[in-house]
Amino acid sequence: ATRRDIDEGALNGQDLELFYVADIVDRFIVQVQGSAAIRLPDDTLTRVTYDGKNGHPYTSIGRVLIDQGAISAAGMTLDALTSWLKSDLDRARPVIWHNESYVFFRELSADDGNGPFGVMNCALTPGRSLAVDTSHHALGLPIFVSAPTLTHVSQNPFNRLMIAQDVGSAIKGPERGDIFIGTGDEAGRIAG
Repeated sequence: ATRRDIDEGALNGQDLELFYVADIVDRFIVQVQGSAAIRLPDDTLTRVTYDGKNGHPYTSIGRVLIDQGAISAAGMTLDALTSWLKSDLDRARPVIWHNESYVFFRELSADDGNGPFGVMNCALTPGRSLAVDTSHHALGLPIFVSAPTLTHVSQNPFNRLMIAQDVGSAIKGPERGDIFIGTGDEAGRIAG
């Protein structure tokens, strides 16, 4: 089943739901990130982490919007994408459906620590955990990342030893990676 199929009820009646979220954009962003802390109506906080996907390939809806001329490449950030989508949820739905990949989650317990988990089933470390393409890099491998133009992550050029502890559908190739920045609003802004 594609994302659209699932949104239109393909999995209804199977008792697979963990939580309901406020809107489709929030759900989509959580699926792209692969984990989240969710504030429940009683003000308690719970965490979810990746538990599988529907098998369809990831498609960047940011790229779709750039190609359609809705957002410029220079202006594309996670904040810009989120604002564009949230400004009109009816307009957002078919754009989100361009990414047929749908991520499923499991709830983390207090015994699982404080951070999100990578595929190695251990908590990710802010600024040290890296998601990689496992067809090029083995999980658990130390990788030195030198990215001199990545100055928004640290005040200096980014040069750091990291550990390959996670994967991502959009990470393809030997020189692609995704740095885990951390959790919270500031980490989300930097990562976006």
